[in-house]
Amino acid sequence: MRLACLLGMCLYAGLASAGEGRLLATGGATSLEGAAGGGLTPWAVLAGYGERGEWGADVFATRVETGDYRLDVAGVAAAYGNRIELSYARQRFDLGTLARDLRLPDNSLSQDVLGLKLRLAGDLIYDRLPQISLGLQHKRQRDFLVPSLVGAQRREDSEGYLAASRLILGGAFGYNLLLNANLRYSRANELGLLGFGGDRRDRHSWLKEGSVAVLLDRHWAVGIEYREKPDNLSFAGESDWADLFVGYFPSKNLAVVLAYARLGEIATLDNQDGVYLSVQGSF
Repeated sequence: MRLACLLGMCLYAGLASAGEGRLLATGGATSLEGAAGGGLTPWAVLAGYGERGEWGADVFATRVETGDYRLDVAGVAAAYGNRIELSYARQRFDLGTLARDLRLPDNSLSQDVLGLKLRLAGDLIYDRLPQISLGLQHKRQRDFLVPSLVGAQRREDSEGYLAASRLILGGAFGYNLLLNANLRYSRANELGLLGFGGDRRDRHSWLKEGSVAVLLDRHWAVGIEYREKPDNLSFAGESDWADLFVGYFPSKNLAVVLAYARLGEIATLDNQDGVYLSVQGSF
């Protein structure tokens, strides 16, 4: 959290103010891996509200609490010209119940995620094509002992995704409707927190992701997200993720997202459903 805030202050000192043309909430929130968009999945949008020739940036902090586990994420993202985005996120996964029951050598796992996103074509609202972006992420597991013991093959890896997003004005009974679909190429176990590849399968898989949001007014949005997951490790299944969220955007400088997340089985413990809370500052 302190690192994200410090980086955000440094970025803010050098940024031009965001343009007024982009609609409130079209910058989205921040995903668990630091890219702009939803919570579980990124969108094709870029961080902040900067337009052509302008910078935009976000700093964020997120917590997901299931009772047996807790995930804390903090990070920063910057974009230029509404064309290219760079991001960084630090994830810390508290093993909680599992660490106590199995007397694991580590009670938490951490990971760094470096991201790059490039808008390839289209526009969120005004072009004939939806906004289409290509994202790349490099992930490095910082505590590899436990992942290696359960069958993970490597501590770091790179993955890519293609995202398409469209905001349809008045598309849901007069309310603005946002549609997003992603195709990800990854072999990360639980986002990479349990390493990459496994004893069952050690190759990248094509994974589907999607989200739908209805903007109730300028400040409130509700929606759902879905994220398909691989199943590389034999010691435990890996469930697909989904959530139901509410987003509050009081201004272009602040976003708050609260969600009920259904995460299924994680590292042998089933029914890992819980609360997701994320706060983002934009510049």
